[in-house]
Amino acid sequence: MRILVVEDDPVLSDGLKVGLGLTGATIDRVATCGDAHAALAGARFDAVVLDVMLPDGSGLDVLAEMRRRGDATPVLLLTALDETADRVRGLDAGADDHLGKPFDLDELAARLRAIVRRRGGRASPVLTAGDVVLDPATLIVTVAGAAVALSRREAAVLGALMERPGVIRSKSEIEDRLYGWGDEIESNAVEVHVHNLRAKIGRGTIETVRGLGYRMRGPA
Repeated sequence: MRILVVEDDPVLSDGLKVGLGLTGATIDRVATCGDAHAALAGARFDAVVLDVMLPDGSGLDVLAEMRRRGDATPVLLLTALDETADRVRGLDAGADDHLGKPFDLDELAARLRAIVRRRGGRASPVLTAGDVVLDPATLIVTVAGAAVALSRREAAVLGALMERPGVIRSKSEIEDRLYGWGDEIESNAVEVHVHNLRAKIGRGTIETVRGLGYRMRGPA
């Protein structure tokens, strides 16, 4: 997943970047409403972690603007104001979930996976394509029941393809999942990851659609 964190507390922001990064997510961070609007207008994210109390306004205004323009990206609100009325206000404004501060990082990660799964219309917590199974919570991959070791970025590429089996994902879409702002993108990185995945999970699992991208299919 590529996640936008909108949080003005630098210690908390740093912790989220490191902690969520360990789950395989790519994290971009901003600290104000203005920067959040710019980030959401210029990039695609799988989810947004949005602080409600920001230096230049309310995160609820960012959320309202997202929904007004039809941006359905899942949003999890973070706030120190955790009364029932605050939770109701956030959810009615279009948030997908709400978590009060302080919070447990494992719970936050699980809630993010859940809102992304729901938005994608998936009931199962694991991704399945043929005999390939990926657990986004642990990044454990099995092929016909046998565990396969993947790097974090290999798992991210595989996850992007397995979320929508049979649907072509362009190279740029996959790169968006792998790299955050400031990351250096090697010109052939996606091709290398796909090559390595085919060697590990089966040559017939990932199809190249010339000029368009890649799609996941069952093993040949």
